[in-house]
Amino acid sequence: MSAATPPERRPDPHVIVLFGATGDLARRKLLPGLFHLAVAGLMPEHYRVVGSAPAAEALGDEEFRAHARDAIGEFSRLEPRGEAWDAFEKTLGFGAADPEDPQPLLDAVRAAEQALGGRPRRLFHLAVPPAAFASVVGLLGDTGLARNARVIVEKPFGTDLPSAQALNATLHAVFDESEVFRIDHFLGKESVDNILALRFANGLFEPIWNRDHISHVQIDVPEEIGIEGRSRFFEGTGTFRDMVVTHLFQLMGFVAMEPPTTLEAHALRDEKEKVYQSLRPLDPAHVVRGQYTGYRDEPGVDPHSDTETFVALRAELDNWRWSGVPFFLRSGKSLAQGRHLVTLGFREPVLRMFPLDAHRGSDLRGNGLVIDFDDPGGITARFLTKEPGPAMRLENAEMVFHYAGSYNEEHALEGYERLILDAMLGDQSLFTRSDGIERLWEVATPLLREPPPVEPYAPGSWGPDRIRQLIAPYRWSLPDPH
Repeated sequence: MSAATPPERRPDPHVIVLFGATGDLARRKLLPGLFHLAVAGLMPEHYRVVGSAPAAEALGDEEFRAHARDAIGEFSRLEPRGEAWDAFEKTLGFGAADPEDPQPLLDAVRAAEQALGGRPRRLFHLAVPPAAFASVVGLLGDTGLARNARVIVEKPFGTDLPSAQALNATLHAVFDESEVFRIDHFLGKESVDNILALRFANGLFEPIWNRDHISHVQIDVPEEIGIEGRSRFFEGTGTFRDMVVTHLFQLMGFVAMEPPTTLEAHALRDEKEKVYQSLRPLDPAHVVRGQYTGYRDEPGVDPHSDTETFVALRAELDNWRWSGVPFFLRSGKSLAQGRHLVTLGFREPVLRMFPLDAHRGSDLRGNGLVIDFDDPGGITARFLTKEPGPAMRLENAEMVFHYAGSYNEEHALEGYERLILDAMLGDQSLFTRSDGIERLWEVATPLLREPPPVEPYAPGSWGPDRIRQLIAPYRWSLPDPH
C-alpha cells in the first residue's frame, strides 16, 4: 500500500473489466495478480471480474474461467486450487465488446452489478493496443459505462507530444483526470517507495541529497532479452519511447523531487511534475543510440532499420537542488545483464593525504549509494576503507541491505498487483498525470526531430563504446566490479 493507505483498508465493492482479457498481458500479469490480491485478502469483500475482447475472440464464462486457471497455473506463484481458487473462479465472467455491438459486455456488467447489489464502482483496465484506446474509451462513454468508473491505461502514453495530447483529449472527453490511472509497473515496485522512505525518513540522507554532495545520478535498466518476436511493436517505438519516457523519467521524478508536504497523491504528484518542468530539453549531442548486431535480421524488421534497441543519455534539471548535476539514463535490449539500478555518486573528498599510485587510484570506486529496484531489491552503500596491513592503502568496501530475508514476503506485491490495488482505492500517487507526460514529450522533441544515428553493439555487451565518453569523467555503476 502507499504511505497514504493504511494496509487494513480494503477497496469498496467493484466490477473490474479487463479489456484484452485474452491477451498476453492479462495472461502473464493481470489475472495472476488479481488472484494473488484475492488470496492476500486485499480485494474488495464483494467483487466481480469481467473479461472482454472483440467478438472474434469471445469466450463463454466457463471458457474464460479455464483460461484464467491456465494463466494462473503458468505464471502465478500460487496454485489455482482449493477454496481460494473456488471463490475466485466464481467471480469471473466474460462479455465481448465491439464498438458496433457492445451489448454482450453491457449484459455481463449488469449481471455482475446485480449479483453484488448496491452501487459497486467500475474499474476498466485497457490492456489493448494503443490503436484501440480511442474506440474503447468512446464505447465506455457512449454506453454510460464510464459513470462512477475509473480507467487504467497501459503505456505507451503517446509517441510524441501531439499524440500524447490527442490521447489525453480522448480520455478527458469521457473521464475526469482524477479517474485516469496511467500505469507504469516499475513504479509499483517496493524499492520505488523505498526511495521515498530512504530520503525523507532518514536524517542520514536527506541533508546530502543535493548538488552540494552528489556529483551525478545514474538510472540504469539494461535488459538481457532481445525483442522476443515483437518486431512490429518495436520498429514503431524503439527503446527511447518504450523505456525512457515511460519508465526511467518516472523514476527520475521520484529520485529528484523536493520533499512533499504529505505523502498524499496530490502532493507527491505536484513535486514530481515540478521536476519535469525543470527538465531541460534533451540535447541530441548528449544521446547515444545503439542497435545490437543482428537486429536487422529479426523477422519483421526493416533491413535498413534505424530503430534504436539501446539508448543512453544525459539529462539536466535546472533547479536549485540539482543544477549542475547530470542524470545519466541507460536502457537497452540484448545487454550483458538484466538489472534495475539507481546510483547516486557522491563528490570526492580531497585524497592527497593518501598515497595513491596510478593503478590503485583508477581501481578505486568513489562513494555511492546504489538502489536496486528489481524485485525484491536492496540498497548498497559504497565507500573506501583501509586495507589491512602496515601501509595506508585504500580499498573498496560496501554495506548492503537486501529485502530478501529481511521481512516476511509471503504477501509482498508485484508491481501490477500493487498498482491495481491502488487504482481500486483511488490512490493516484504512483500514476502519471497528463501534464507530466506531455511535458516529458515536449522536452524529448529535439531528440525525436534529430536523432543521432544508431551505433552497433555486440549482443551481451553493455552497449556502444561511446557510452564511456558520454558519462566521463564518471563511469557506469554497471558492470559491477566483482
